[in-house]
Amino acid sequence: MSLEQYLIGTGIWYRFIEKAETVHTSDASKATGIPLARITKNLVSITDLGEFVLLVVPGDRRVDLKKAAHALDVRNVSTLPFKDAEAVSGYPPGGTPTVGHKRKMRIVLDRSLLNHEILFCGGGSRDRILELRTQDVVRLTDALVAEIAEAPPILP
Repeated sequence: MSLEQYLIGTGIWYRFIEKAETVHTSDASKATGIPLARITKNLVSITDLGEFVLLVVPGDRRVDLKKAAHALDVRNVSTLPFKDAEAVSGYPPGGTPTVGHKRKMRIVLDRSLLNHEILFCGGGSRDRILELRTQDVVRLTDALVAEIAEAPPILP
């Protein structure tokens, strides 16, 4: 099933935004004009117990793996190499959406993302972004909401 077929089946509102092919959120932000803080990084990861999880943080922040492990109540979490991540999610890095994965994964959404009604994530390929309502993502995925991003830099 394609990402769009999955989305249609859920009945939620969504929109695809076409863009130049990119892998990194900073490049996707430049290609679309969407602020970097509004595009999510969706990192396919694995716990020390062998469970696949998707860690979702704002594009202008890094995931804090210790915070993620604490939220998941495990000792360690590590991100997967690109080729392994694609095999698990069904999507190429840079195109990984927050919903509709090949393999069921627990989703951990950084709490700061709840400050936005809409989030932007990978659109299933590297040449589009997917726009979704944040609450739909939480509801569809039964996401664990926790503080998993590194603290933002302190500005002078």
